[in-house]
Parts: sequence; C-alpha cells; structure tokens
Amino acid sequence: MIRLLLVIALLLGSAGRASAHKASDSFLRIRIDAERVDLRWDIALRDLDVAIGLDGDADGAITWGEVRHAEAAITAHALSRLAIRGDAADCPLAAASALKIVEHSDGRYAVLSLGGRCRSAPAQLEIDYRLLFDIDAQHRGLLHLAYGDGSQTAVFAPDRRRQTFGSGRPARIFRTYFHEGIWHVWKGADHMLFLAGLFLPAVLRRKKGGWVPALSLGAALRDTAALVTAFTVAHALTLALAAGGVFSPPSRLVEALVAASVLFAGLNNLLPMVQRRLWLLAGFFGLIHGAAIAGALLELGLPAQGRVTALLAFNAGVELAQLALVAVVVPLCFAGRNSAGFRHAVLVPGSLIVAIAGLAWLLQRALDLRIPMPF
Repeated sequence: MIRLLLVIALLLGSAGRASAHKASDSFLRIRIDAERVDLRWDIALRDLDVAIGLDGDADGAITWGEVRHAEAAITAHALSRLAIRGDAADCPLAAASALKIVEHSDGRYAVLSLGGRCRSAPAQLEIDYRLLFDIDAQHRGLLHLAYGDGSQTAVFAPDRRRQTFGSGRPARIFRTYFHEGIWHVWKGADHMLFLAGLFLPAVLRRKKGGWVPALSLGAALRDTAALVTAFTVAHALTLALAAGGVFSPPSRLVEALVAASVLFAGLNNLLPMVQRRLWLLAGFFGLIHGAAIAGALLELGLPAQGRVTALLAFNAGVELAQLALVAVVVPLCFAGRNSAGFRHAVLVPGSLIVAIAGLAWLLQRALDLRIPMPF
C-alpha cells in the first residue's frame, strides 16, 4: 500500500502540467508509393525546446521567430533520430518544404515535411525511431503508414524503437495495442488515481456510519475485480463506438468529466454518497474514460485491416494491468485492515489526495485555470 501511495504522489507531481491521456507523443504519417517516401512528422514544440532549446530569450514563450531561427537545427535533430530502410537498403530522407506549426489538443507542434527514395519499391520496410527516448522514457512515436494497398499503425517506445512492416501484421497489431493498453493504465495519472479511489476501501465495509473490516480476502478480491472489470467493459464500449465514428464528444468536456470521476472517487470514501452496487458506478465512469482515450487512439489512427484486433488487444491490456494491481494491492490492504492506523494513515489521507487532485484537474480542464500543485 505504501508503494501505491508513493506512485500516487509521483503522479501528482506532474498533475499540474500533464493530461493522463496525453503524454509526450509525436505523430508520423508516412506514405510509400513505389520507391518514393513522403513523410509528415508532427513534434511538440515543448519537446523540441527540451531537446535542442527553442526559447532563445528564456521568457517561457516559444515564438514563431524562434522556431524559424531554429528550423535547420530542428530538421537536423529529427533526421538524426529516424531511419527508414527498404529491403535492408537505406531510404535517405531530406526536408521537402518549409517547417510549419499546427495546433494539437495539447499545444503547438512543429510540422516537418520530409521526402526520400528507396533503391526500389520495398517488399519489407524497417523504421528505426529514436526521438526523445534518451531524455524521456515515456515518449511515444505514433505511426500511420500507408504502404501497399492498405494502411498500418504502430507505436514506437524505448523497447520498440525498430519495427518492421510487411509481414506478421495480425500478431504485430495485437502485441502493439496490448502493450499500449497496459501502458495506458500505468502512465495515466487520473486513471491510476481513479483506481486508487476504488482500491483504498477495498478491504473495508461501511456499516452504521463507520468502516468494518472485510471478513475474507477472497470476497475483497472478487468485489474489487468486479469493479475494475465493469470499468473495463464500459471503457471498451465507448472506445469502440468513438473509434467507429458513432460519436465524437468534445475533448474538453470529456477530460473535465474524467477529472470529476477522480474527485467523486475520493469524496465517496470520505463522505459516502454511493455505497451499494459500486460496479454500476465504476461502469458509468468507465464510459467517460473510454471516450477520453478514444481521442488519443484516433490521432494515432487505428489500422484499417485490424481495427477489431487492435481494440480487443488494447482493452485486454487495460484489464490485465488493472487486475494485476488488484492482485498486489488488495492482499496488502487486507493484511492491515484491522488496524486503526490503516484508516487514519492510509484510507483518509489517500482519499484526500485523490479528491484534491480530481478537483484541481476539474478546475483546470473546465475553466482553463493554471493551478500549481503542492506535490
């Protein structure tokens, strides 16, 4: 339980500046037409500032003039961290047009337009991506590749820097999205805090205005597993509907509702509002969290010929990560459930942390306020 609280504290350290569903990403769109390679690469200005320093006057604002002044350095830095090979032969890349700036949901991005040629039309393509991994292990490169008669997607990570395309597609799609489902749980600050709000009272039962210890570990495990499974099923439903284009809720509203779910999870442990059928509550908030993560997956672009596989794999990864947390955290809590110290040193302060973080995120996302976090 101590480890879980430490994780919560570390996550809160970045709560004022990061969205749980929007970590450091860059977006690669590559089209292979015979031997021709055309590439658009969107890289966050904040990431480029960390990597090569864009804010020349150190005033905290990156201007268009500063970006233009650093254009050659940006292009050189990006090209040094990306390599494309067709049938084991390099496909050299170079700038194809002037750098541009676009707005994404989390800020401004530099857009690099690159082009190149392979020796011949490749039957198999290898992409080696190394942007920012040396300074940010949580960075991800999100690829949409138009290649042959279809399209493919992939996620580059420190342990998946080099990937090959053209063979083994179903297995590769499953591995990629299964891994990202697990990573979604671990990197998502508000996802982790929402789960913490559910887990903290997992080994206690509220009766007559107070908490009493659960009688058996098995019952506590079953109840908590039911909560996270209801959350995952609902999460999968809205994720699939959004990915299928059935609806597209405003991202700002959805992110505010996610923050509200974290706030409610913490407050419900301190001032009980819902005490029975908590799996229905978990399912309701799962619908909201699923809509939130759909935005990130749609920016990545789900594979046209493997969309069902990708969605199933992603949600399987989410469920496995959550059940793993249940298997570790609930037995630890069960061991200390009879102690008054558990309630006063773990349940109450832990729930306060969850509620305060949820309130801060809600104010940030609903009212666009910048609130410094005291963690």
